[in-house]
Amino acid sequence: MELSDANLQTLTEYLKKTLDPDPAIRRPAEKFLESVEGSQNYPLLLLTLLEKSQENVIKVCASVTFKNYIKRNWRIVEDEPNKICESDRVAIKANIVPLMLSSPEQIQKQLSDAISIIGREDFPQKWPDLLTEMVNRFQSGDFHVINGVLRTAHSLFKRYRHEFKSNELWTEIKLVLDAFALPLTNLFKATIELCSTHANDASALKVLFSSLILIAKLFYSLNFQDLPEFFEDNMETWMTNFHSLLTLDNKLLQTDDEEEAGLLELLKSQICDNAALYAQKYDEEFQPYLPRFVTAIWNLLVTTGQEVKYDLLVSNAIQFLASVCERPHYKHLFEDQNTLTSICEKVIVPNMEFRAADEEAFEDNSEEYIRRDLEGSDVDTRRRAACDLVRGLCKFFEGPVTGIFSGYVNSMLQEYAKNPSVNWKHKDAAIYLVTSLASKAQTQKHGITQANELVNLTEFFVNHIQPDLKSATVNEFPVLKADGIKYIMIFRNQVPKEQLLVSIPLLINHLQAESIVVHTYAAHALERLFTMRGTNNTTLITAAEMAPFVEVLLTNLFKALTLPGSSENEYIMKAIMRSFSLLQESIIPYMPSVITQLTQKLLAVSKNPSKPHFNHYMFESICLSIRITCKANPEAVGSFEEALFLVFTEILQNDVQEFIPYVFQVMSLLLEMHKNEIPSSYMALFPHLLQPVLWERTGNIPPLVRLLQAYLERGASTIASAAADKIPGLLGVFQKLIASKANDHQGFYLLNSIIEHMPPESVDQYRKQIFILLFQRLQNSKTTKFIKSFLVFINLYCVRYGALALQEIFDGIQPKMFGMVLEKIIIPEIQKVSGQVEKKICAVGITKILTECPPMMDTEYTKLWIPLLQALIGLFELPEDDTIPDEEHFIDIEDTPGYQTAFSQLAFAGKKEHDPVGQMVNNPRIHLAQSLHKLSTACPGRVLSMLSTSLNAEALQYLQGYLQAASVSLL
Repeated sequence: MELSDANLQTLTEYLKKTLDPDPAIRRPAEKFLESVEGSQNYPLLLLTLLEKSQENVIKVCASVTFKNYIKRNWRIVEDEPNKICESDRVAIKANIVPLMLSSPEQIQKQLSDAISIIGREDFPQKWPDLLTEMVNRFQSGDFHVINGVLRTAHSLFKRYRHEFKSNELWTEIKLVLDAFALPLTNLFKATIELCSTHANDASALKVLFSSLILIAKLFYSLNFQDLPEFFEDNMETWMTNFHSLLTLDNKLLQTDDEEEAGLLELLKSQICDNAALYAQKYDEEFQPYLPRFVTAIWNLLVTTGQEVKYDLLVSNAIQFLASVCERPHYKHLFEDQNTLTSICEKVIVPNMEFRAADEEAFEDNSEEYIRRDLEGSDVDTRRRAACDLVRGLCKFFEGPVTGIFSGYVNSMLQEYAKNPSVNWKHKDAAIYLVTSLASKAQTQKHGITQANELVNLTEFFVNHIQPDLKSATVNEFPVLKADGIKYIMIFRNQVPKEQLLVSIPLLINHLQAESIVVHTYAAHALERLFTMRGTNNTTLITAAEMAPFVEVLLTNLFKALTLPGSSENEYIMKAIMRSFSLLQESIIPYMPSVITQLTQKLLAVSKNPSKPHFNHYMFESICLSIRITCKANPEAVGSFEEALFLVFTEILQNDVQEFIPYVFQVMSLLLEMHKNEIPSSYMALFPHLLQPVLWERTGNIPPLVRLLQAYLERGASTIASAAADKIPGLLGVFQKLIASKANDHQGFYLLNSIIEHMPPESVDQYRKQIFILLFQRLQNSKTTKFIKSFLVFINLYCVRYGALALQEIFDGIQPKMFGMVLEKIIIPEIQKVSGQVEKKICAVGITKILTECPPMMDTEYTKLWIPLLQALIGLFELPEDDTIPDEEHFIDIEDTPGYQTAFSQLAFAGKKEHDPVGQMVNNPRIHLAQSLHKLSTACPGRVLSMLSTSLNAEALQYLQGYLQAASVSLL
């Protein structure tokens, strides 16, 4: 695409259309942009538009499109074409920083994100002047520009907070510190001076405080991995200023908004984070400053109101106290009983209260409430922070703290008892206090794993939790119901099993509650209880114990999906999946209604898939339905195909990318259920599965390969007779996969199925070409993964067609090649093969080469006979060689670039491990002994003399053991 006015005009029109609410206009425009994004100059056209367009909406749209384009295409993936040409890359890097700095804030943010995506790949090696270019802008004195630089630096450096330590990372951080730490410190000091100069100018203060927030965030990122020498030397400057900012209060920066945190709150929150980082990681160096920070933060907590806008500040301030009180050498600050009482009374209890804002979230924004409360993304809520502080204090002062709180809990419960409908929040706080006191250690998977011995959890459960859940109306006091259900969920390992069994019907009942939070918690609690392990690795709650509740459980779970706000509730769908898995054949009587409801749901969500977890559990539930029913009645597979194929066809025709990999997995499962021939409905689809466009998407590859394997296992002869013209297409897929380091193993899965199942004559004409392709790949890039797969393949070929056929095909490609493959690949590398079935295939294949290949006995190949036997005994007896050469570093099989739908494996569509050698050979060691015996009978004396002269003593000893076990001897 040229950089012409005509192209800019075209692009403007299509960008406008992508904003159209009508899918008939929007989708073709999106498809057009997708089709041209590979063209040269496309990104430069976007940048020109966002600089020169007169319409703001086009500028913003171009900036978002550009950022997403960079996100999808900038990374260069091995084995895949470079999606952005080199000249475009150079031009983008030359222009993007000045463009970002001169753009309005809305566009600046998008370009800043794009710079950090490019930086993640190219900085510092391929973009060495980025830092200098940014630091130079600090001199401009224009805070719009300075904030643009700071924002970009923040998005570039924040990854230092979660990267693993490595030399590469240290080198990069050192380079950043050398260039950035001093200018940042000078900017910090200058900005603080400007704040006092402009103390009465509200608009100037807003800009300056935005800078201070970004500077404080950069401080956190640059100090996270280790304490840099520069910051240690300049700690006085930073800490003194941080401390004075914590105590600063300027009326001009206060906001009327009760919800949204103002600049002052955000800055103080970040400073609390920075102080906590130093208190935890660099306590020795930070010690002189700690007491004044504790005092300042304590005062902050006691004087800050309950409004939502202060939540982040209060939770970070409490987290600071929590991190300090856990350190042994700060213990003395908290020892005094009055201090403890004061902390409990003034900080912990007030911040555990259920406020009007929480109630509002509970009722109107339940999805966010659940995410925060259940999934622990409530790291910045007051309650979570207060809980952490309780845990921290209990580390050294468990007795006194439990004592202080027990009094609070009792008085709160008494208040509630006086007038439940008015005072229910007192009980809510009491339950929360008990929970935070009792839980010492917790995991998502197991709930509480360590509890406070001083709290009687079962007694509290029976007296205060169960009565709420047993009340006749499920919709009364929804917050307390949710608390009660959460209590069961959290303490499921501490509450005795009989109490859990009493709770199950109560939880099933609460699936009908109108409150989204209550019925979601009920589903989640059931799902967690069903995954608890009992003795002998079975489930704690058995299908037999659930028998009386099966019908009501299934009815209520599916009904819950029809409640307002829960039509795609992932917790309910996960509970459906887990119930199927636990109940097994008990669900068969309800299957007709269940599968109808699941397919209707599938059809509805396929129109616009938006909840990946929900979709995943839905497909898992479909797989379970098929498995459980067809295990009892294999004929039922037809009725599932009838129910599902219409929806599947629609999904494939409409190219619903998120669902296609799932559809292939379910189809594989169904096809594998067929015992004999492939039904014609599958054969009609076969040619479509070979279309190159399907194989372009990384997420489709594993499920498509498995589906083609199912076709080959069930209907190789049908393919050979009715679709022989499709065999080149099938091999074309193999050729594409084998060329990629990431997917070559999938190519071998396919090839192995072709060799194992297709009638020999149907692939005769292609065999030589297959081997030539494999040798070319071996020459060009030989990786351990490829070698392992190649070894399994040649041995499978040998098992299927015989050792002589293998020798002939190798030597037919090039004289003496068979010997080279034995000497250079099989003998030295066989130890790398892993997996029971793979090792068995190789053992049987090598045994055939040793004992059924005449050239091994009477040509120049004979010298390889003993080394090959020794390698085989090594495969049996030595540990697997799992070393990988350094330069191969990480070819990540699952690493999909950009935002393609990655492949999600369905656990319940799992494939049974297939053993192509099967019954033919049960024990490969005994098989070797018997085959050697047979060979020695055919040529007496030869085998024994080769063994006695050349085989090493240890290997010989093992071999004698095999011969004894097989009750045979050599002649």
